[in-house]
Amino acid sequence: MAEQGNPDRFPDPNDEEALLRFLAQFGITPDESGRLDPEQLMGRMQAMLSTFNTQLAGFGSADAASGMNWGFTQDLVRRATAAAGADPEPSTPQQARITDAVALADLWLDETIAFDRLTAPAAAWRRADWIDHTFKTWQQLIRPVITQLSTALQHLGGEELPSGMEPMMRLAVASMFGAQVSQTLSTLATSVLGGSDIGLPITDEARVALLPVNVDAFADGLAADDNDVLLYLAIREAARQRLFAAVSWLGPQLLALIEHYAREITIDPDALAEAIENQLGASMSTADLERAGEAVARSLFAPQQTAEQKEVLARLETLLALVEGWVDEVTAQVTEPRMPAAAALTEMLRRRRAAGGPAETALRNLVGLELRPRRTRDAANLWAAIRTTRGIEGRDAVWSHPDLVPDAAALDDPLGFADPQGSSSAPDSLDAELERLLDEEGRGEF
Repeated sequence: MAEQGNPDRFPDPNDEEALLRFLAQFGITPDESGRLDPEQLMGRMQAMLSTFNTQLAGFGSADAASGMNWGFTQDLVRRATAAAGADPEPSTPQQARITDAVALADLWLDETIAFDRLTAPAAAWRRADWIDHTFKTWQQLIRPVITQLSTALQHLGGEELPSGMEPMMRLAVASMFGAQVSQTLSTLATSVLGGSDIGLPITDEARVALLPVNVDAFADGLAADDNDVLLYLAIREAARQRLFAAVSWLGPQLLALIEHYAREITIDPDALAEAIENQLGASMSTADLERAGEAVARSLFAPQQTAEQKEVLARLETLLALVEGWVDEVTAQVTEPRMPAAAALTEMLRRRRAAGGPAETALRNLVGLELRPRRTRDAANLWAAIRTTRGIEGRDAVWSHPDLVPDAAALDDPLGFADPQGSSSAPDSLDAELERLLDEEGRGEF
C-alpha cells in the first residue's frame, strides 16, 4: 500500500495557490479575476484526455483496472528496440546453423537428462521476435505494480484527487510507466541470448530459440570458435526449456513468486509526484511520455521490504539457483568429454551472471525486485551429488513435486541430501566426484 507523501510534493486540493501552480504546468490558468472557470477547467482536461486517447486508440482499449494500454506499451518497446541497433531478419544460413546446433544438443542431452525433447522446432529470433513472444509474461508480472501505482496516485498529498483530475493523472502515470517498460525491455532485448536466457520461463511456448544478432555480439572477442559458442548456448537453452516443459509446476511457481513480491511493493509517493510534476509539465504527447520513462521508475519503489517479501525473495533465489545449477550440471556432463572450449565458456557465463546486468535491472525497475541467485555453484554441486548417488533418473525425479526439491539447507549439505541414509554403495566415488567439482569450481557463490 502507498504511504502518504510530503504535501509539498503534490498540490493539496484544498490549497488553492498550490493547485493553481500545478495546473499551470498543463496550460490551465485562471481568468483575469484570478479564478478558475470550472467549465473551462473540465473542458481543458477533457480535451487533453481526448487528444491522448485518440493517439492510443489504434492500440486497443486500456486495461479497465489500471488504465494501462498494453498495445501502446508493446509498441513503445518495439520502437525502443529498433532504435537500439540493427535487428536484421535471421538469414537462411543462420537459421540452419541454429537448427543443426539444437539437433546436436538434443542428441547429447538425450543421454544426460530424463526429460523429453520439445516438439516445437528450433527458432532463430530477431530481438523484436523475443519481445513479441515474451510480452504477455511481462504484462502478467507488471500488472500488480500498475495496481499499486493507481492506489498511490489516489492518495498523493494525503487527500483524494479531485474527480476531474484523477482520470488524467491515472492515464499519465500508466503511460509514463509504460515508457519505463519500453526502455527496460528494449535494453534486455539487446542482450538476451535465448528465449529463457534470464532463467525464467517467459516465452509463450516451450521452444528452443536463440537470437543470432546477440549471440554474435556475445561471441565477438572470445577465443572460442563461433560454432562452439553457438552449440554451447544451444545446449543450455535446450536443457532449460526441456526442464520447464517437463516440470509443470516449476514455471508457474517462479512467476507466481515474482507476482507475489510485486503485490507487496510500496510506491514512494514523493517519487511518483516528482515524476508527474517534472515530466508532464510541458505536454502529454507520446514522445514526451517516452522520454519520461526512465525518471518515473528510477526511485519509484520505496526501499524497505516487508517480512513477507523477504521470505518470497529467499524462496525465489533458491529456486532460481536450483534451476541454473541443474543447467550447469547437465551442461558440464554433456560438454566435458566433447568440447575443449566448454570450460572457458562456462567461466565466461559465470562472470556474466555474477556481474548482474539487464535481467536484474529489468526486474528491479519493473517490479522492484533485487534478485541475485547467489548459490548457483552450490546448486550445481548438489545436483552432481544426487546424480552420483541416484543416477540421472533419480536426479531429475527430484523435480517431480515441489515438496521434493532441495531447500537452502540442502545447498549447505549436498552429501546429506543426496544420500540421507548414508547408504551409498560407492561413497568413495561420491566423495571423489564432489571433491573434483569443488577443486574445479571453488566455493565462490554466484
